Amino acid sequence: MTNERDVTALLNKAQEGDKPSLDKLFPLVYDELRRVAARQLRAERSDHTLQATALVHEAYIRLLEQKEVDWENRLHFFSIASEMIRRILVNYAVKRNAKKRGQNATKLALDEAVNYSTGEEFDVVGLDAALRELAEFDEKQAKIVELRFFGGLTIEETAEVLEISDSTVKREWRMAKSWLRSRI
Repeated sequence: MTNERDVTALLNKAQEGDKPSLDKLFPLVYDELRRVAARQLRAERSDHTLQATALVHEAYIRLLEQKEVDWENRLHFFSIASEMIRRILVNYAVKRNAKKRGQNATKLALDEAVNYSTGEEFDVVGLDAALRELAEFDEKQAKIVELRFFGGLTIEETAEVLEISDSTVKREWRMAKSWLRSRI
């Protein structure tokens, strides 16, 4: 496994426009980004036209366009990647559901959705709307849901990204899921 400092250094150099760093960075983060993208797409409808590879490439391009980010480490990169993947999937779903607004989406408990892989559609637009509402009064809980659901981060990784304890993540995750169940 590549040293986390190497990834951070490559991120910063790539952000400054250093093409060789960009060429070295992509293979180091690609597999993890693809895993996250594939996991998210499994929760989408079976005839979804967006492929994991396209989702990864779109997210990666958007990540590198972030000029104001001071990349702290690999987990910081994947934290922002989870936000980009969320935005891409939500934008895609909104366009697709312009007329229906998610009427045919399968409603699942958030716990089920996190591990969901049957190919049935998950209401990503509804989750996004609920997350935006949650963020208005508790940004930390909304970020935890985003990292866990869209980023596929573990409790421990989420705690590290947010610089809080594992027990705080667990408690906030439980409360956020409970609140979201009442909204989705």
